[in-house]
Amino acid sequence: MDTTALQQFLHEHIPLSQAMRVEVLAATAEGVKLSAPLAPNINHRDTVFGGSASALAILSAWSLLYIRLQEENLSSRLVIQKSAMNYERPITAEFTAWSVIPDATIWLKFMNTLKRKSRARISVAAVLHCKEEEVGKFEGDFVALLMQNPNADPVSGTTKKNFVSGFNGLSGYSTGSSA
Repeated sequence: MDTTALQQFLHEHIPLSQAMRVEVLAATAEGVKLSAPLAPNINHRDTVFGGSASALAILSAWSLLYIRLQEENLSSRLVIQKSAMNYERPITAEFTAWSVIPDATIWLKFMNTLKRKSRARISVAAVLHCKEEEVGKFEGDFVALLMQNPNADPVSGTTKKNFVSGFNGLSGYSTGSSA
């Protein structure tokens, strides 16, 4: 997947990425590097808001898994289950998040489990940089669930038709107005 396609996908499916003005600098199966400017992510101390730093790291790790699953031709729903973020220094300018899967064995185990059980969990790390200095580290556990409908949205897991009809089938709930 090229950088333009990934950036467009993130902005369309994860609106926070657009509000943060996330740019995709690198997007390969080996690693994903995202950047974001200070201005839309600033806090009351004129540094990057911690939530923005964490969000960029999560987006980088999620994107790496998304690309790798696409290359495996697997339709899956990918969600974060758990995360930890260490903030080492204030982020005072444009910042980046770089994620990689450090060990091919981990990926193979993840893929074998996903194919066998239709769900699997994997840990992915990301490192944040600002002005070429390391400013933070992220580690997150992500879960992939194979989707039965290959046309389903990889973020929500539903198609518009299925989403709406799912509400109509709930007993005791109505999507229309009541008299």
